[in-house]
Amino acid sequence: MLTARQGLRALPPLPALLTLPVVLALLTLCLALPAASPAQAFPAQASPAQASPAQASAARAASRNPVVLVHGYNADPGVWGALRADLRAAGYTDAELFSFGYDTHRSVNEVLAGRLGAYVDQVRRETGAAEVDVVSHSFGSLVSRWYVKFGGGAAAVDHWVSLAGPNRGTSTAWACALWDQACRDMTPGSYVVKNLNSGDETPGAVKYATFWSHCDEVVNPDDSVPLNGATNTPVGCLEHNDLLGDDGTSAGVRAFLGS
Repeated sequence: MLTARQGLRALPPLPALLTLPVVLALLTLCLALPAASPAQAFPAQASPAQASPAQASAARAASRNPVVLVHGYNADPGVWGALRADLRAAGYTDAELFSFGYDTHRSVNEVLAGRLGAYVDQVRRETGAAEVDVVSHSFGSLVSRWYVKFGGGAAAVDHWVSLAGPNRGTSTAWACALWDQACRDMTPGSYVVKNLNSGDETPGAVKYATFWSHCDEVVNPDDSVPLNGATNTPVGCLEHNDLLGDDGTSAGVRAFLGS
């Protein structure tokens, strides 16, 4: 049996580098280093499934465009009440919804399309958005189409929607064409209708959609609404203004804006 003194003598000598001062220095260094927790060593990032409802809502808001609503002939922005409410229920805020109000008796190409363009530019400045989505009803479809096709709007509009728009003209407009410029613009074969439908009816990278009824008492013929190159959706038997408050039409519009 070895005594303590003999045991110490029996241990092999430390390597030359591991002298007592070196060992003490290494111990001091180890004690000075903080123990890294897993979160500190590999910072965790929340997955989309772990995002809070507020974060998810903010992400959706950042990915969508402001919406500009363009009413029809002899109307005003008040006609959009139902659709605005549905868009708010879908997560849009009032700061993302805009209604363009205008004198519906003026010329589409000479006056109104330019004014709409200026309004869209203002919306883009206020919101910081690169593009907007446009939803039009009836005569407003001609105004917004002219802006997109000939007024530079193809670079500023992402989605374009026409609800019951007389895109190829409507025979009912002859009833007021004698004294009203807007009515003349809506007649079949008018300067506005002819130019809008010449060449590409849906130009640029804009996504186009129309919603039309086979019971429309204002737009005749009914198939004046659909456009080549657009997503054309029949809504059943609805009167002209009923498309503004129809739940199915609203759902279709919201789905299209989200596409």
